[in-house]
Amino acid sequence: METLLRFRGRDYGASEVTFIRDLIAAHPSKSRRVLSRLLCEAWDWRQSNGRLRGQVCRSFMLALHRAGHIELPPVRRVMPNPLANRRKREPVEVDQTPLECKLAELGPITIEQVRRGPDEALVEGLIEAHHYLGYVQPVGEHVKYLISAQARPLACMTWSSAPRHLAPRDRHIGWSAEARLQNIRGVAYNSRFLILPWIRVPHLASFVLGRVTRRLSRDWEDLYEHPIHFVETFVYPERFKGTCYYAANWKFLGKTTGRGKDDQSKTQNRPIKDVLGYALSKRFQQLLGELP
Repeated sequence: METLLRFRGRDYGASEVTFIRDLIAAHPSKSRRVLSRLLCEAWDWRQSNGRLRGQVCRSFMLALHRAGHIELPPVRRVMPNPLANRRKREPVEVDQTPLECKLAELGPITIEQVRRGPDEALVEGLIEAHHYLGYVQPVGEHVKYLISAQARPLACMTWSSAPRHLAPRDRHIGWSAEARLQNIRGVAYNSRFLILPWIRVPHLASFVLGRVTRRLSRDWEDLYEHPIHFVETFVYPERFKGTCYYAANWKFLGKTTGRGKDDQSKTQNRPIKDVLGYALSKRFQQLLGELP
């Protein structure tokens, strides 16, 4: 079969393109969104929860349209992109009195999952103001944590859906392309980790990291009805050593290419970072390698 388009690791040829052309011809008055729903139903493209994979299908059909293989109807409405004109998070007022002590002297440490809760804006504001990368709203599934002691915030963390392609991680898991597509949702990415700059408590970062990873899968399942088996992060070695991750038994998996997820040039266009990973289950390779 001659490949006309490769999309998300699968090849599509003339028979699939002809089917889509016939579908469009049979529904000349339908919008792109409706056509993608009809194609999902025809091909039974569904998420693990049974819902149609409408957004993925629309991206697939748009790729065919741009390559000249099909002709989609004109766009009827342009959906607003909240990331294009991202409004900065409002500054938040917290106690910034320097706190320097031993970990044991902090007293009880509270770790709260704040996604969809009243303190979510507090976490976003603190990261925006004090993390060197600022705050960016995660795309897809994600959770956020506020870490506190002595009735004041100490740290914040965000975890997001993992990038689809990451060679060091994929080799470590031993994924086939099909297993990765099916099970990528079982991997989470530590996108932000902030110890507030006026908090000076040795070993706090590795302690928090260990506590959060022990509960992360359960919290994720409460929100999204599936567990997490493996976690990863990127460390910029020219700025950080990743000490807290290594102290919490994370492993060095390799380095990024410095090209980004949507690169077409095959040349480095951003800093190369270390990829670190940590298994939440001893059976992570088996669980992530299973196919339906």
